Amino acid sequence: MVFLKAGLLGLVEGITEFLPISSTGHMILVDEFMKLTSDKAFDDAFMVIIQLPAIFAVIVYFWKQVWPFTSDAETRNVTIVMWTKVVTAFLPAAVLGFLLHKRIEEYLFNGLTVALALLAGGVILLLVERGNGSRRSTIPSVNCFGYGTALLVGFFQCLAMIPGTSRSAATIIGAMLLGAGRAAAAEFSFFLAIPTMLGATALTLKKMGAHFTSEQWIVLAIGSAVSFVSAYAVIAAFMTYIRTRDFKAFGVYRIVLAIIVLAYFSFHGGFAGLLERQ
Repeated sequence: MVFLKAGLLGLVEGITEFLPISSTGHMILVDEFMKLTSDKAFDDAFMVIIQLPAIFAVIVYFWKQVWPFTSDAETRNVTIVMWTKVVTAFLPAAVLGFLLHKRIEEYLFNGLTVALALLAGGVILLLVERGNGSRRSTIPSVNCFGYGTALLVGFFQCLAMIPGTSRSAATIIGAMLLGAGRAAAAEFSFFLAIPTMLGATALTLKKMGAHFTSEQWIVLAIGSAVSFVSAYAVIAAFMTYIRTRDFKAFGVYRIVLAIIVLAYFSFHGGFAGLLERQ
């Protein structure tokens, strides 16, 4: 059963990590109904480690756009400049995350925060899409992002420190409000995920340690494999989807999920249950 659970959790991670619907909100719900093992330290490490294959899925899918070490000088220069903008966008979350992550974990990791963040994000997505028809895109591609715009997107990413917000939702909405088209906003969000999630994963693993049994390594391998495959499939489908459709469906989904989270934790402990640290 633990192998099946690992596969299911890897699937949830891969599907939700890069969509604007909050992987944290989904993981909290899944964890409520299905504990991976009785070892909480390993379970926490598992949830972090299976993010790595999702990052690798981004690198593989966008390989030609993110790999700077090519023989073509023009392509190499364009890619290096793109990465300097991504690193610029990464800095706000790196600084604020280092300073505030302990307080955020202490005070904000609860059902109420997740539900309210899901609800707020869903409403904002609907409002942004409602006004997007009259808004002209001034940033048609990732390479058209300026350093100032990249930095501002980085500050939007800091909102994702609030569980339930969704890192991809915060960065995509922020980029669109700053003039990016949907495809450009999504691509920049994916590229920004690479240093952000690598840094967060390394920091968490350093804190947790990584001493696993042979069975635990197998569980990690299963979860990681499913996470990679599902994340790659979602990225490919998402990039195709947003070329012809908007984000309204994701906004509605977030609102529905927020209601489910509020209802579940309210029925299982009332207001105290909502505030209990997850």
